[in-house]
Amino acid sequence: MTAQQTIDGAALLDEIEAFHCRFNVFPTEAAFVAVTLWDAHTHLLDCFDSTPRLAFLSPEPASGKTRALEIVETLVPQPMVAVNASASALFRAVSGLEARPTILFDEIDTVFGPKAGENEQLRGFLNAGYRRIGVMYRCVGDGSNQQVQEFPSFCAVAVAGLGSLPDTILTRSVIIRMRRRARNEKVEPYRQRTNEAEGNALRKRLGEWADSVRERVQDAWPEMPPEVTDRPADVWEPLLAVADAAGGHWPARARAACLELVNAAKVDDKGSIGIRLLSDLRDHVLNGIDRLPTVAVLDRLCSLDEAPWADMSGRPLDSRALSKLLGEYMTGANTPIKARNIKTGGGVLKGYYAADLHDAWQRYCPPPPGESATSATSATPQVNGTEKVADSLHTSAT
Repeated sequence: MTAQQTIDGAALLDEIEAFHCRFNVFPTEAAFVAVTLWDAHTHLLDCFDSTPRLAFLSPEPASGKTRALEIVETLVPQPMVAVNASASALFRAVSGLEARPTILFDEIDTVFGPKAGENEQLRGFLNAGYRRIGVMYRCVGDGSNQQVQEFPSFCAVAVAGLGSLPDTILTRSVIIRMRRRARNEKVEPYRQRTNEAEGNALRKRLGEWADSVRERVQDAWPEMPPEVTDRPADVWEPLLAVADAAGGHWPARARAACLELVNAAKVDDKGSIGIRLLSDLRDHVLNGIDRLPTVAVLDRLCSLDEAPWADMSGRPLDSRALSKLLGEYMTGANTPIKARNIKTGGGVLKGYYAADLHDAWQRYCPPPPGESATSATSATPQVNGTEKVADSLHTSAT
């Protein structure tokens, strides 16, 4: 038995995950599992019919996206870091190099963001390269002496950026919703001169292990969770095949992560207007209040001086827009913030709970001001499970 065949795949994936944990703060354990399996699958790319894109997305800068790509770069074969690369450069790199690169595309929002213009060729490259049969066709030659030539585009791609991505790419991706690191979350500083070599050593061992299981993975048909079908199944099949080849606790963890991330809401991230909303809710609306109906939340937001809520493109913020903005941030349980039922003396109203917003406040908002009470909240009585919301609203309005 060779040294390659004796590599413990489960233990090696544990080491890969631990390496990420030293430098990255991902939102859930499922995210660490998915990223670790994605790293490993890049060494077995020729065994699969498709390769999922790995997308680190966040609503705000300084959320750890670039650092995540830097760690991935040390672990995948032939990493090619691309920022603002053209589609032509990328498909020529993929089809022209002897060793297929793993493309790491940072600042993808500059390509697909609202001010980026049209990038249909790059979108086509990312879509086509998702499957082994994907090719890009280009005319090659001078003047009238041109011929249509196909360029293979199948390769592993990880991207990072603000906001969201076109649906055609999102549906082909494992989405990691990055969040700004909370004050109590610590990571080890990444030092390229020393830590890169550690990652590269793991990359070498990962390649050796991949060679030892290649034949087994080539013919694998991993069992998918019953709830995962169609495109999500295509996305996760390579990752589950890697987990099954590694053995140990990885098959079970992989399927749990698959279910969690497939079921997670795919939402766009808006940026600084969202932070302003979160801060105003914390400092001026829900300060000292554990829950408040939507109608009261909107009333207090629109009454704030020097705030944008009373005039959002000519109209005041309404319940639909409020729901859309808040739904793009997550609760501590990593589910979208949504209005929930609030029992009142006269029935049930939809509203928001401070507990649902607390995690987003911790991650995105600056430290609260010294004065916790404002005119907007001082006029609003505390609402708890024993008070009648309708009565409190009537009292504050009179």
